[in-house]
Amino acid sequence: MRPCSRHKARWLQACLITGLLAAVFPDPSNAQMPASGPDVMVYKSAPGIKLTAHVFRPVESAAGRPRPAIVLLHGGGWTTGSPEWMYDDARFYTGEGLVAVAGEYRLSDQKTTTPLDAMEDVRDLIRWVRRNAEKLAIDPHRIAVYGVSAGGHLAASAAVFPHEEESKISSVPDSLILLSPAVSLVGDHWPQLLLGSRGEVKDISPVENIQGRLPPMMIVEGSADTETPLAGVRHFCDRAKLAGGACELHVYPRLGHILSRNLDPHAQEEGPFDQDPAAAMDAHKREHEFLIRLGYTQ
Repeated sequence: MRPCSRHKARWLQACLITGLLAAVFPDPSNAQMPASGPDVMVYKSAPGIKLTAHVFRPVESAAGRPRPAIVLLHGGGWTTGSPEWMYDDARFYTGEGLVAVAGEYRLSDQKTTTPLDAMEDVRDLIRWVRRNAEKLAIDPHRIAVYGVSAGGHLAASAAVFPHEEESKISSVPDSLILLSPAVSLVGDHWPQLLLGSRGEVKDISPVENIQGRLPPMMIVEGSADTETPLAGVRHFCDRAKLAGGACELHVYPRLGHILSRNLDPHAQEEGPFDQDPAAAMDAHKREHEFLIRLGYTQ
């Protein structure tokens, strides 16, 4: 992961909001009718902090049965992005019958806020979803977390790192879906720059810290990804399986970050983004099958 330049921030916002990223999950013809807009709720308040959860619900009722839920975490190098970036994905998942929660987290500023704060926020968000399971009409034991790029780091971190709060309400996801996730950070100067003196990058790198069985996960990755290279992603998946977990890694040949056909490293960092439509459709199919096997959809 490299720093987001001003140009990259504009490009990411444009491509995500207009649905290019959501092309991985095209509109399924047989899905339930998705919700049109979210309920925005504050999940975390503290001095100087007010973070929101954007909750999308399927239009059709579940006949009194609690639904599975999915928490959506945007990318952006830990420094840019917002829940709105994940709205298209949220609408896809509500079409699959899940309650979708696009989450806000604190963005690193190279001063006082670091990825450690974002990691804490994501744990608090998952815990908030579980605590409010009855209100949200969800099953607290079927909560998936979906993360893109830096959001993939935050999703995986919620599963990998132990927390004192687990004795209260768990923040460990029940399953993970990761797209081009930043799960191997050692050797990447950018997260270390964001951490500053508050920590060492090896201590927040998921692959170096797997200590036990992780929830079942699915990872989508391009073989030529220069932002979150395949070698680190594969190592993470292999280590997860060695620890007794289930990890499906779907690698798309000759594609880059977020399944881009433009393989120039500068383009993978800065744009222009050129997602391969055939790979996107195939990733959707595999993701749908993964949810079926978990009992989250039909």
